[in-house]
Amino acid sequence: MWLMNVLLKLNEWIGNFVWGPIMIGVFLIEGMWFQVKTAFLPIWKWKLWMRKTILAAFLEKEVHESNEKGTLSQFQSVCTALAATIGTGNIAGVATAITAGGPGAIFWMWISAIIGMATTYAENLLGIKYRYRDRDGNYVGGAMVYMERGCKMKWMAIVFAFFCVLASLGMGNMTQANSVSNALNASFSIPLPVTGIIMAIITGILILGGIKRIARVTEKMVPLMGFAFIVGTVMVIGFHYREIPKAFLSIIQEAFSFRAGVSGAAGYGISRAMRLGISRGIFTNEAGLGTSVMVNSVSNVKEPVEQGMWAIFTVFVDTIVMCTLAALAILVSGVYDPQIYGMAIGTDALSMLPDGAVLTGEAFASAFGKQGVNFIAISIAVFAVATLLAWSYYGEKSAEYIWGKKAVSVFRLVFIAAIYIGSIMKLTVVWEISDTFNGMMAIPNLIALAILSPEVVKETKKYMHKKSNGVK
Repeated sequence: MWLMNVLLKLNEWIGNFVWGPIMIGVFLIEGMWFQVKTAFLPIWKWKLWMRKTILAAFLEKEVHESNEKGTLSQFQSVCTALAATIGTGNIAGVATAITAGGPGAIFWMWISAIIGMATTYAENLLGIKYRYRDRDGNYVGGAMVYMERGCKMKWMAIVFAFFCVLASLGMGNMTQANSVSNALNASFSIPLPVTGIIMAIITGILILGGIKRIARVTEKMVPLMGFAFIVGTVMVIGFHYREIPKAFLSIIQEAFSFRAGVSGAAGYGISRAMRLGISRGIFTNEAGLGTSVMVNSVSNVKEPVEQGMWAIFTVFVDTIVMCTLAALAILVSGVYDPQIYGMAIGTDALSMLPDGAVLTGEAFASAFGKQGVNFIAISIAVFAVATLLAWSYYGEKSAEYIWGKKAVSVFRLVFIAAIYIGSIMKLTVVWEISDTFNGMMAIPNLIALAILSPEVVKETKKYMHKKSNGVK
């Protein structure tokens, strides 16, 4: 027992560091560095990356096709990357940020997304630049590859991959399964073990078919579930449309609130809003963690900069669009009481706040009644399964990088077993430890991005020069 207490204390200390002010500052500084060095490409060139991503998905057939061995289509890659990010973070994470940090946390979530667009652009550009083919002709890529081949630091690559394996079993697996089983139990009285068995079977069938089978599922699942959730939130917002101006006003005002905490220190409000908003933004879109690079490196795209643009698009959809809509649904529906939650900020009462998914469900219930709560439960289930599929691939490729191809089958079996375990356990400790491993991946990745930043600038300038001269 004493050893467990020591480990939990150590995890708490590490977790407070990786999601604390220093690391959040590093995320922001590095993101701003890439914004400046790429001439603010994610902002000023938004028409270009929109044309190369979402418009191309509608207008160019080749975006959906992958005839080259060992590759996915660009659309399959981005859908699989989105499958990992669009999930409980959009449903529960946004609500948690609001209840714990106030509406102002959403403003800082936007800031983290805008800055994070440059970071994810850089890491996915490098993923294409440094990928290579194995003996079977399949692409091998990921943050660990540019750490090894670009930075010449294989030890760093192994550290990153090890943390990714652990995060995939925790945050990418057990916590997702737990969210689904509890949501379905609360809404439809489905026993936890039943949900766990069904999820394990479905996920097992899909991941045993490899990335090709996963991608075929995600390219159909992600657009459908994303569209359904967007339509649902827009309807909730429309039901309370008169409250929209008030909601935006509260986001802006609370983002710069100098409300004091229980210690009496002025500025506690803005400090907490910034920390919760930025950390939740990073948590939901994974910009800077290096995870999406693994699946984006398998894309059939030839130009590193264009894959970076697809990465910008994923952050835009995940945070700017979906998280904003979820936040507005909560704020306009009236389920968020600023007096009740405001009094809790900075006190031990935070632990007594409702689960984020519950608050989102209440927002939907304000427009649709009991069916709104059921819709959120189903959404959590679908989102979480998609997340399981994507993270299984991240963990699998990380395990393969460390221990070789023989480790893939073992990892898949462990991953499937972890789904059932996660669905029936109380995972408070697992949540905390997984969150730490998630953040720990960022440390080697951000170091590698800083070292390789000249390569990002060079590739961007070369691409823009070709574009300015009319070269396709």
